[in-house]
Amino acid sequence: MIPRLVFPQVQHALGRQAAVALIGPRQVGKTTLALEIGQTRDSLYLDLEDRDDRNRLVNPVLFLDNFEDRLIILDEIHRMPELFPALRGVIDRGRRKGKGKGRFLILGSASIDLMRTSGESLAGRIAYIDLAPLSALEIDDDRSARERLWLRGGFPDSYLAESDEDSLALRKDFIRTYLERDVPMFGPRIPATTLERLWTMLAHRQATTLNASDIGRALEVSTQSVTRYIDLLSDLLLVRRLPPFHANVGKRLVKSPKVYVRDSGLVHALLGIETLAQLAGHPVIGMSWEGYVLETLLSVLPWRSSAFFYRTAAGAEIDLVLQHNDGSVWAIEIKRALSARVERGFHHACADIQPARAFVVHAGDDRYPVSETIEGIGVRALAAELQGYS
Repeated sequence: MIPRLVFPQVQHALGRQAAVALIGPRQVGKTTLALEIGQTRDSLYLDLEDRDDRNRLVNPVLFLDNFEDRLIILDEIHRMPELFPALRGVIDRGRRKGKGKGRFLILGSASIDLMRTSGESLAGRIAYIDLAPLSALEIDDDRSARERLWLRGGFPDSYLAESDEDSLALRKDFIRTYLERDVPMFGPRIPATTLERLWTMLAHRQATTLNASDIGRALEVSTQSVTRYIDLLSDLLLVRRLPPFHANVGKRLVKSPKVYVRDSGLVHALLGIETLAQLAGHPVIGMSWEGYVLETLLSVLPWRSSAFFYRTAAGAEIDLVLQHNDGSVWAIEIKRALSARVERGFHHACADIQPARAFVVHAGDDRYPVSETIEGIGVRALAAELQGYS
């Protein structure tokens, strides 16, 4: 059992809200975490992919009113979206009885789809918490564990597999399941082969700016179709679009988002990379490392902080710009090297946006000044510092 950083966050949310939605891609560990929370209190678990459990909710109000003193865990809620109006009535009746907190823990595998459905019925009654794949702060504090996490990705079964070969097989099965089962469930009918080619193209173009028309020509589909397919992968929490940082610096800025396959293990599976030796010789290595570091840092991003990248037409660039709630800005450069080397474009970009702090994340563990204003740091150390920032 790997302790998850969001465990106390979920517990706290259950203490203040009637319902908590735990959102994350399939196989990320939502059910395991929910059952662990269920062991801390009187609870009832219902798997809505199980026909018997769905049948118990044919009359949901009658059934749920019999368990008003227990935490109800509803797994795979997208199987019964019609439950949300019933949950609203149950929650409101419980509030009138003084039992309006910690009633439901809802697990879902699609962020926008689930939030749209629940938001219409449970506004003011539900809190949302994202469960990302494992991060560097949730595994052993040594370089070999971090390298394994980078290669295999953060889905627990993949990370904990007995061998790299088994891990790769699990990730390929995961991809096939999404293409053949989950995508048709959540989105419009999209040919599985087309979506797999798109997903693979995004892996090849990891951490690059989106050119939908170029991708559309390669796939022989319209630009609008490419955008719609990427929207769906984003809603399923499999792809991230990082928006550009629009600073008022009087320069021509890149306006297209950067696109990442969110889990580095899926990047490598889509490209057929099984071992660290194969990854070391692959052109995607630097971009894969950038995506891995970015996801690790964003998994602990403070509430109401926002993430961007910065790039000008002249070549000034910052891989990750974090804008915090207090208005301060951090500039982060990501390098797949054991030492922190800063290129001229990063210096020029920092001169443009004047960040409060600037870092170069490297693959080692040392922390040291690169210049008077820039600090070299390892990914785990920066994630820990970001986690403690308020």
